[in-house]
Amino acid sequence: MSIRNLDALFAPQSVAVFGASERPGSVGATVWRNLRRDFTGQVFGVNHKHHEIDGVPVYASAADLPAVPDLAVICTPAASVPGLIEALGRLGTRAAVVVTAGLDKAQKQRMLDAARRHTLRILGPNCIGMLVPHWGLNASFAHIGATKGDIAFVSQSGALVTAMLDWAGSRGIGFSHFVSLGEHADVDFGDLLDYLGSDPRTRAILLYIESIESPRKFMSAARAAARNKPVIVVKAGRSAQGQKAAASHTGALAGSDDVFDAAISRAGMLRVFTLQHLFLAAELLARFRDNRSERLLILTNGGGAGVMAADAAAHAGVELTELDEAMLARLDAVLPDNWSRGNPVDIIGDAPAQRYVDALAALREDRHSAVLFVQAPTAIVPSSDIARALLPLATLKPPRLMGSWLGHDAVNEARGIFRQAGVPDYDTPEEAVRAFSFLQAYRRHQDELLQTPSAAPLGPVADLAAIRAIVGDVLASGRELLSEPEAKALLHAAGLPVVPTRVVAPNADAAAREATALGFPVVIKILSHQISHKSDVGGVRLSLANADEVREAARAMLARVAAERPGAVVEGFTVQPMVRLRQATELIVGASVDPLFGPVILFGQGGTAVEVVADRALALPPLNGPLAQALIARTRVAKLLRGYRDQPPADMAAIERVLVAISQLLADVPEIAELDINPLVVNADGAVALDARVRVSASRPAGAAHFAIRPYPVEQEERISHLGRELLLRPIRPEDELQHRAFLEKLAPEDVRLRVFYSRRSIEHSELARLTQIDYAREVAFIAEGELPEGGHETLGTVRAGIDPDNDSAEFGVIVRSDIKGGGLGHMLMDKLVRTLRANGTRRIVGTVLKENSRMRALAQALGFAESPSEDDPGLVHIELPLQTEP
Repeated sequence: MSIRNLDALFAPQSVAVFGASERPGSVGATVWRNLRRDFTGQVFGVNHKHHEIDGVPVYASAADLPAVPDLAVICTPAASVPGLIEALGRLGTRAAVVVTAGLDKAQKQRMLDAARRHTLRILGPNCIGMLVPHWGLNASFAHIGATKGDIAFVSQSGALVTAMLDWAGSRGIGFSHFVSLGEHADVDFGDLLDYLGSDPRTRAILLYIESIESPRKFMSAARAAARNKPVIVVKAGRSAQGQKAAASHTGALAGSDDVFDAAISRAGMLRVFTLQHLFLAAELLARFRDNRSERLLILTNGGGAGVMAADAAAHAGVELTELDEAMLARLDAVLPDNWSRGNPVDIIGDAPAQRYVDALAALREDRHSAVLFVQAPTAIVPSSDIARALLPLATLKPPRLMGSWLGHDAVNEARGIFRQAGVPDYDTPEEAVRAFSFLQAYRRHQDELLQTPSAAPLGPVADLAAIRAIVGDVLASGRELLSEPEAKALLHAAGLPVVPTRVVAPNADAAAREATALGFPVVIKILSHQISHKSDVGGVRLSLANADEVREAARAMLARVAAERPGAVVEGFTVQPMVRLRQATELIVGASVDPLFGPVILFGQGGTAVEVVADRALALPPLNGPLAQALIARTRVAKLLRGYRDQPPADMAAIERVLVAISQLLADVPEIAELDINPLVVNADGAVALDARVRVSASRPAGAAHFAIRPYPVEQEERISHLGRELLLRPIRPEDELQHRAFLEKLAPEDVRLRVFYSRRSIEHSELARLTQIDYAREVAFIAEGELPEGGHETLGTVRAGIDPDNDSAEFGVIVRSDIKGGGLGHMLMDKLVRTLRANGTRRIVGTVLKENSRMRALAQALGFAESPSEDDPGLVHIELPLQTEP
């Protein structure tokens, strides 16, 4: 249901407390007094045992209330809750906070059924409640209130809510919303991300998460909110739990917490690991978000403090700037001879205020570094004087300075001066460095949202018929695990590079004959459906140089398997050329299916010790080139792949092609349950898969339908004929950015003004990325694309609609290239949009048009839109088309 009626929850004009009480220490009494303390709207008490509480009339039932409350807070026994929700829904109440705990499964379902009949939203049950300080609303039984601020905090833990209120209050941290989700039977994280993401009073969203039940909804809401403001997450349950037995290395390596990390990264959010870090990160992202520095300069008046900061930077992976000759000369000119001449920049403890100013002015000349200022109080000059002297430089834009005033009473005034001026300030250098590392991680995640993939295809088109035939044969035989030859054949059909592999009978002479035909050296491996990890039973021999060595190796394998795995049926051997790539690196690429987030892709350092080395990173599909690059960059082996000493850089494009091909394979073949390529050997000349393991399942756990992020909807592509030219109507893709820019540049300024109500000379990369990198679960955007005579493609028109989270309405816009207007392309694009939204279940399509835009108004009329004057602007008209037959 998403944001429907959440205004009634968070901005009510009236509230009724069911179970209001005067009994000290009771939940009903606490909620009643919390609500009446600062809320200026109407507050009604409901309790059949009382006529009044605190001199205020109390009513026996919902039917007795003198007015319909916008919000109800329910503190009554569990058995009464479903009936109360039904009664409130009939009255017209649209939101309820169910504080009550102990509802059994049947009671909870009856409660939800009653609420949905009346579109009544429920927070809880079993929650502390929520606070909206800007409204004076404290609909909770928390022991203290919250001060006004611009941070929203949402938690699944009720105990944590009260502890955090206490902690934040002692530090002067204010909130726009403070919400306890409880059992989140209705309102969940996705709903609140949608609501808070567009709330003007909220500049940052903090989440404490224990579990997520609707991953695709969560990911869509998170990606939308994270584009508007920082979203910072603490996730409980980090410890590694025993993984279930898996047929692949990937299945063993891909722990659920790692998958959650991948989801957070893909959504552009930031994950931190303590509650204190939540506020550190929120503070820095609010005040320092525009800083793009990758390195850090440390300015201090004490050597020890500088060393502490440098140690913290090393631990957090933050690079310290190396001072070049020009910077050294600038600092030499303003500092005493005994300054540190390095980073940290120690200007000595006797520094007067002007020395701080001169040193900071010099350091600001390095526009690629942020500055961490660390000051220990001295008797030479008060810290507050230093703070005032630094303010003109400290507040310059873009922000470049973070502060850390060491001590307490002696630096309180200085710390307050910095904070009041909006300069991020931290109690210790370690806190400041940690916060800076959060900023770097957050920026990487945001950059992934704005990547511009290449328009060129990354690899060959997969032979899906061949792949499905292999999978069908395996499942028909009653197996799930593909043999090595089958797995390699599947990967080859998917367009991946694999080493040629031959299968022979379980006979040493047969293996020797095939090896001789292939040419030495060769590799032979045991072939058995019962043996997944062949090296565990000595079932792999490398670099066999002649027929005798092959015979000996084959006989030894048969003997060892008979001794160690007597129940295994040996089908034969596989024989393949020994691939010797010079200066090569062994990698692993894999896929598995997470119980919550669905298909997930793994990349890392490969080889037989892959689980011991455990150098891997995970990503959620679908992937494109830039997202594949980001996945690679999150591993240690990425440094080796970039080249070192006499080792040339690896063919990164080849690795990216493999990752994107695996992503597409997971979308196209839902039967894939686990997949390993280990090793994938890569050097400067390319990549090749030497071994592969694939498990399939008739339950079809993969496939695009199970992706947490909806992939490109290829089924929506459609060919049309326009003025004698064949065009492709298709959803827009991230790869379309350059083509889309060219399209926009060909629009006449007047057409742009009529479409977006103002004219612009240029469009930023970030906005182009937002136009082309859409969430296919919530947005529809089609382009009409034609082929160019000289090769390539051009965009001739585009139509798009943003769908609200309730799928109630979609606001549209359409524009056709100025030189071909009047040929009917706009009508074709709108027809495509209407058909798609209708099939999507969207109730109506709406738009706002300039009154003077006669061409668009005529098109809307031809399509059946109804037109009405705008209530806000006489120069605009509102148009609307119902899409569904109303019940």
